[in-house]
Amino acid sequence: MTLHNDIERVLYSEKEILAGIDRVAAELTRTYQGRDFTVVSILKGSCVFASDLIRRIPIPLELAFLAASSYGEGTTSGELEINFFPSGNEIEGRNLLLVDDILDTGRTLHGIKGELMKRGAREVRSCVFLDKPARRTVPLTADFRCFEVENLFVVGYGLDYAGRYRNLPYVGALKSEIFAPSHRAGASG
Repeated sequence: MTLHNDIERVLYSEKEILAGIDRVAAELTRTYQGRDFTVVSILKGSCVFASDLIRRIPIPLELAFLAASSYGEGTTSGELEINFFPSGNEIEGRNLLLVDDILDTGRTLHGIKGELMKRGAREVRSCVFLDKPARRTVPLTADFRCFEVENLFVVGYGLDYAGRYRNLPYVGALKSEIFAPSHRAGASG
């Protein structure tokens, strides 16, 4: 059995993903041309997207990481936990571009953006791989996005369920029986 068997349908192919990233990278290049900026990749989900994205931006940039989570092993958004921030000199007075895998409820990006502004960032913009506006609970719009996705549980290309599926080269809708409570209760080790 492979991870592919757990996918109900493919929403965005690898080719579509790369075309979307090229489009957003061109927008970012125009926006930040002649300006210093730092890409802040929100781990773990955005690492695949951020890696492909920065390689397509042909202007100087810096790269930083922070870790945030709000899901754990469940399927509903929980309390935001921020594990670490970039150092002060990577934030203070800087133009920051937060890069995340998905904008869902908006609470993660909203919380991180507020904290970075409190720590002295000059500007904080957001760039998301997927935008799921149907689930938004915080009034937040991404400054840049690759794709809008319907209200499905999606995995692949960095997005996970219980730590799995990040390595799929496409974005797919996970079969509901995979994340249903009866399936989780019966799962082993």
